[in-house]
Amino acid sequence: MQTSNKKKKSLDLPTFLISGGALILFVVAALINADFISNMVDTLFGWSATYFGIIYQIVILGTFFIALILAFSKYGKIRLGNIDKPEMSTFKWISIIMCTLLAGGGVFWAAAEPLSHFLEVPPHFSGIENSSPEAVVPALAMSFVDWGFLSWAILGTLGTIVLMYSHYHKGMPLKPRSLLYPIFGEKVVYKSVFGTIVDAFAIISVAAGTIGPIGFLGLQAGYGLSTITNLPNTLTVHIVIIILLVVAAAISAVSGLHRGIQILSSFNVILALALIIGVLILGPGYFIFNHYLEAFGLYVNELIPFSTYRGDEAWLSLWTVFFFAWFIGYGPMMAIFSARISRGRTIRELVVAVAIIAPVVATIWFAVIGGTGIFQELKLPGSISTALNEFGQPAAMMAITEQLPFGLIFSFLFLLATVIFVLTTTDSMSLTISMAISGNGHPPRWLRAFYAMVMGLVAIVLVTLGENSINALQSFIVVTAVPVVFLLLTTFWTAPKAVKDLYENHKNETL
Repeated sequence: MQTSNKKKKSLDLPTFLISGGALILFVVAALINADFISNMVDTLFGWSATYFGIIYQIVILGTFFIALILAFSKYGKIRLGNIDKPEMSTFKWISIIMCTLLAGGGVFWAAAEPLSHFLEVPPHFSGIENSSPEAVVPALAMSFVDWGFLSWAILGTLGTIVLMYSHYHKGMPLKPRSLLYPIFGEKVVYKSVFGTIVDAFAIISVAAGTIGPIGFLGLQAGYGLSTITNLPNTLTVHIVIIILLVVAAAISAVSGLHRGIQILSSFNVILALALIIGVLILGPGYFIFNHYLEAFGLYVNELIPFSTYRGDEAWLSLWTVFFFAWFIGYGPMMAIFSARISRGRTIRELVVAVAIIAPVVATIWFAVIGGTGIFQELKLPGSISTALNEFGQPAAMMAITEQLPFGLIFSFLFLLATVIFVLTTTDSMSLTISMAISGNGHPPRWLRAFYAMVMGLVAIVLVTLGENSINALQSFIVVTAVPVVFLLLTTFWTAPKAVKDLYENHKNETL
């Protein structure tokens, strides 16, 4: 049963002013003194990676195992959302989950990360020579650590359960602060300064997480267009690409969940599957299958040691801690988005889809793209690494696709997939941020468009930092995750509490 409906349908002005104002202030400050902003972000990055990296690792590991325990316990059959059946089909539901959460990493990092680990073996594997056949499996396995079970679990399991309980079963607004409802009750939800601060930090953090893929896309698409069409790969081109993306994202977000977002997500899942099949048939399919199986086995067997590794903090801040912080930053707002699209699903369905099915698909995607690049580099040293060293991580994908049969077609289709991945993330997060500010599932259209545009502006500022643009994007993401990690830590207690309450209520209703 729901409590009295106090959900606010109007704009939460304080949260809007703090979150939107902070992002705009960042843009203005960068225009006044870009060097100051760059140095500030770098300093805060070093501080947050050093002192909070271990907390990121603990929270992301704990979330996964608690979610599994709840899903496969007696509570797993509890249906969330106060309705008897799901609102959308399983294919559309998982398509939206995959496209929204995979984001720019779906293509940008799937090419760059495995190859980077192959060229420079992670410190976990002492004695293995860089760029050797023995380095293939460790390179793929470490990529799976960053994009596998733990990272996906933080995006849509415990937080989603708590928000669906608070919103659909207890009548609380669809806001990050409702994650604290099982602890503080309604006093944290209504007329609460603390609640406003929680919402604002969650919005800024997910905006940073979305700004990263927007910036990565500008860099990768700029290089890709230069390769395909001989257009100059300049900052101006990067900025134009970002502007076009955010305009399209704003239009899609305004059209709503069941139009633009759903259509784009379904199309991109089909396109991604077609690309996987195409690469396996025309590329090194046998090599990929062999090494994927071994790498996945190594990843599962060493899941806890890999995820809790603390031996080389400098390496961690560039890879595992960065990715964990990125996904943690998405956590509260992705919980809102997952709650919005998962109504009618059981706890078991939710956890299996988000924390098991989606990451397995992601590891296959990384093995196909990254494995192809590693195969090409083994076969002809320098064929990929030269482009990576000279032009940076945005060059990895084009260097890989160019060497496949029908390379021009593959290059164009992978570039298209990248654009749609980032587009679906940007429009979904614009919608979700707007839901958090309005407190309901149908926020004002102008608000959705506003946040898409503001995220694009910040991305433009960060990519203007030249050769340090990727570092700036990564640093910005890690810094903004600091306050959010403590909010997600509360779900270790609130999710089991909410599930137990739902179970008891269901048991009483059936007596």
